[in-house]
Amino acid sequence: MPSAADSAESTRLAIDTLKTLAIDAVEQAKSGHPGLPMGAADYAFYLWTRHLRFDPGAPDWPDRDRFVLSAGHGSMLLYALLHLSGYDLPLEEIKRFRQWGSMTPGHPEHGCAPGVETTTGPLGQGFGNAVGMSIATRMAAERFNIPGLKVVDHRTWVIASDGDIMEGVQSEAASIAGHLALANLTVLYDDNHITIEGETSLTFSEDVGRRYEAYGWSVERIDGHDHGQIQAALARAAAETARPRLIIARTHIANGSPGKHDSARAHGEPLGPEEAAATKRALGWPPQPPFLVPDGAKAPFAARAEAGRRAREDWRKRFEAWSLERPDLRALWDLYHARAVPGDLFARLLESVSPPAGSPAPKPEATRATSGRVLQKAAELVPSLCGGSADLEPSTKTFIKSSTAVGPGSFAGRNFHFGVREHGMGAILNGLALYGGPIPYGASFLIFSDYMRPPMRLAAMMRLQVVYVFTHDSIFLGEDGPTHQPVEQLPGLRLVPNLEVVRPADPLEVAMAWTLALERRDGPTALVLTRQEVPFLTRAPGFSPDVMRRGGYVLSEAPAPRGSGPAGNAGTGPSLVLIASGSEVGPARQAQEILSSRGVAARVVSMPSPDLFLRQDEPYRRSVLPMGARCVVIEAARSQGWERVAGRDALLIGVDRFGASAPWKVNAEKFGFTGPQIAERVLRFVGAA
Repeated sequence: MPSAADSAESTRLAIDTLKTLAIDAVEQAKSGHPGLPMGAADYAFYLWTRHLRFDPGAPDWPDRDRFVLSAGHGSMLLYALLHLSGYDLPLEEIKRFRQWGSMTPGHPEHGCAPGVETTTGPLGQGFGNAVGMSIATRMAAERFNIPGLKVVDHRTWVIASDGDIMEGVQSEAASIAGHLALANLTVLYDDNHITIEGETSLTFSEDVGRRYEAYGWSVERIDGHDHGQIQAALARAAAETARPRLIIARTHIANGSPGKHDSARAHGEPLGPEEAAATKRALGWPPQPPFLVPDGAKAPFAARAEAGRRAREDWRKRFEAWSLERPDLRALWDLYHARAVPGDLFARLLESVSPPAGSPAPKPEATRATSGRVLQKAAELVPSLCGGSADLEPSTKTFIKSSTAVGPGSFAGRNFHFGVREHGMGAILNGLALYGGPIPYGASFLIFSDYMRPPMRLAAMMRLQVVYVFTHDSIFLGEDGPTHQPVEQLPGLRLVPNLEVVRPADPLEVAMAWTLALERRDGPTALVLTRQEVPFLTRAPGFSPDVMRRGGYVLSEAPAPRGSGPAGNAGTGPSLVLIASGSEVGPARQAQEILSSRGVAARVVSMPSPDLFLRQDEPYRRSVLPMGARCVVIEAARSQGWERVAGRDALLIGVDRFGASAPWKVNAEKFGFTGPQIAERVLRFVGAA
């Protein structure tokens, strides 16, 4: 049995423990990826025991370094590092790798175990998150550090695989990192030349180093198993002050395995009992018992954890001195990190869009334009709010006018220019939110939400407070045509668990939508906004704006019919309900008036968020959609999903084909979304045509 008699033996013991824990956990689960943990163990050991700043006793310490395993398939490397470093991740949880309810799922999941900074697995996403974390660090440093007292002074470290480096999202995020000169970011590229299908030469022959140099990164190549080269490269990275750094570590997958060294089979399957035993023997390790953690294996990690505890204590003293010297910044710190919003946020956002009492109704306005006005007020009230668009700000109206933009060497602003990079923007937003402090938003056209679906899904999974501002929300965007006109995006986004999708109909609902997004703490929110102008909707006297926050509400009660024919019976509630969202609420109101003139009484319900409405208590839902009422849904998108709200017998007036290049009013008529056209369809539906 190896001993920890000297430093070299202690190092070897710790590295082999990392490897064998991965071997045993994957073997016991009969599932997993042992190859990367075995190949990356050498440089991971030196990173975690020489450079990474952390305190397992305070895993959320603000000035800790961030570590992201973007190569999430190698999750057992992270779990082994956390366990050996003293985090609250017991060995029993390592033994439960990939099992129901364990702290060690197949890919790292934020919130399952302390020290897991983000959910990774979809390749390239963790890389993008790390760029967001690095930006957030620079923003916090610029806001809070003062001469002689730094309260923000840490780095972000990443381990990325060949697959991460191939994914397009990584390229977008790396380009932004290089442009912003994020010198506090270091990526260790585990260049083992292997993917699932075999050697990377099957598909990958570019010079990654030169590509990153073109992005503006500092690049260094090392042998990922040479301890001298590893230590020197990490020391240079820790001292980097000018550019983000890429360390290309040439490694061998399943390093140490006699039969699966450099084998693609080690990427996604256990070594097998015989090969696992042979590997342990080759390492000088006893084949039994499994999950062996010699006492000496923890010593280097314990020493680093103790250094981290002292660093945190030093930081606490600096933080207290800083708080006394700058109470104004301390107050801002508390608001910023709490993502605080005022208790009367909704009322104040409503004030920013409501016409003065007694004034004429405001002119029609696109909800994207209203959102831009609400954003200015929100930014004034919420210090954490920051964001930008994918080169579409003149269209999305998402620039905070009272602030500057983040740029190379300048991180005091609250606006981002993400460039034409929706993939990278989405991943960076998640990193900003994970870091703690920012409430980030990202904007694009709704059609391009397709480019952001992976990071949006992960934001929903991690319950991150991220806001998406999607404009140009339907076929009514007009002449740009079907390539830019979303049809299936709305129902698609509504399918994502824990993603709140809100499509407001007028300025009051826009204020409500921003309020929901800024007050929500347990997941992302997508605001879906129009390009075309929509009217300011009139509401009955005594209307309470708070009801809008329930996802759906009665906008206009069924009028007494002016003619004869099938109508709602007095005292029993309406027998017909028109349900609409966004820009279709106005035509629904027009249809209501036409129906009334034809003797048909219909209630109009505005439903900016069907999912939010469905979460309300049943009495409220029945007060809006009475039992037995016939429902008509009007929305310029695919209709799938509305049957959950309106029932399977409802009339669904939607768009079940791609759009067309024409002025928006022409499209409205051609697709049957004018008030008279809706009324005629409803009359046929109720048998009154």
